[in-house]
Amino acid sequence: MSLRVVARIKARAETVSEVRELLSSLVEPTRKEFGCITYELLQNTEDPTDFTFVEEWETDEALASHAASDHIEAIGPRLRPVVVDAPDIRTYLLVK
Repeated sequence: MSLRVVARIKARAETVSEVRELLSSLVEPTRKEFGCITYELLQNTEDPTDFTFVEEWETDEALASHAASDHIEAIGPRLRPVVVDAPDIRTYLLVK
């Protein structure tokens, strides 16, 4: 059974465009990863500082590999100073 992930990132008001650019840079390399079914970046229409990734992964191992990938590892130090908090990452199984 595949895993679903919802990852929310809150940009600082003055860094919205920078955060959008950083997060957008993750989309293409992640979509090419083994086990990635869906990887979409959303931006809240009412609160432009609120970004959400909606993801689907084939296995736990594929998700773990993604978390350890070079592009995810490299983004952390660049993202920390321009966001409010650490990303809120939640993993789900489809119930029905």
